This record gives sequence, C-alpha cells and structure tokens, in this order.
Amino acid sequence: MAEQVSPSDVNSQPLSERDIAILEFERRTWPHHGAKEQAIRNSFDVGPARYYQLLNGVIDLPAAAQFDPILVRRLQRTREARTTARASRSFTTTD
Repeated sequence: MAEQVSPSDVNSQPLSERDIAILEFERRTWPHHGAKEQAIRNSFDVGPARYYQLLNGVIDLPAAAQFDPILVRRLQRTREARTTARASRSFTTTD
C-alpha cells in the first residue's frame, strides 16, 4: 500500500542552510541600521535589497514558522505594517 501524502506535505519544503542562516541573522539586534546593512553584505554577499527579497520569501515558508514561529510572525507583522503604510501614502500633485 502506498504512503499517503497530505497536501501540506507537498507544499512544505525543508529550510535550506541559507534560509536558516537568514532566520538566525534576524534574531540579532543592531545598534543602528548601517551596521545591519554592512553585516548583510559580509554575511550573505548580497546587497540589502536582495537580502530583504530573500527574507520575505523565507518567512512565507511553512517550515520557517515551524523553525521559529515567534520570529516569523514578528517579521510578517512588520512586513504587513510597512506594506500598509506604503499603500496609505497619498501622492499629491500641485497644479
């Protein structure tokens, strides 16, 4: 008899070493924003914009929530707040 695979098993993929490194990196606190940007470059050999693209992908993985649910939920809330703030900005033109 074949083993049944649930739909959630198909959609979940294990975290890569890089994914884990990104989550562990996000656990740290930084004295100022520039320090984190430099650490991103040194640790991951990518610029901050690319790092945040990778981070956003990682925090959407079910395995990330299993790895550190509190951290992942905090990062998701932060992303949602920034998205909401960005969407609510009004652009006015002067005629």
